Amino acid sequence: MSAPHTKRICQIIKLKPECADEYKEVHRNVWPGVLNAIRRYHIVDYSINHYPQLNLLIANFKYTGGDFEKDMKAIGDDEETQRWWRLTDSMQESFNDGASGSGKDIPWWTDVEEVFRFEGGFSA
Repeated sequence: MSAPHTKRICQIIKLKPECADEYKEVHRNVWPGVLNAIRRYHIVDYSINHYPQLNLLIANFKYTGGDFEKDMKAIGDDEETQRWWRLTDSMQESFNDGASGSGKDIPWWTDVEEVFRFEGGFSA
């Protein structure tokens, strides 16, 4: 069960079809500094899924910190994360008009509304 302070995030972006293999390959070996930034700024249970029929990437993660905006800015200020984003952003296309890359004023990934959640628990 999620902690009361946990924020769940789901986001989508288009993957350029010609970049699918490369995108998967770089994610088999995510740079340690990027993983450290994710961990340091309270992101857990992070996954990215690929739906090739729509060239869609679907990211899910949980945020467990106390100031989401501050922590996301800190991740964006991390130099290794910025280099990682330059690499991976070149393989993606944003759904958001005017978006030019991760960490900019217009979000690169698009937040998706959660419409249902079941976390289990004890049955009666």
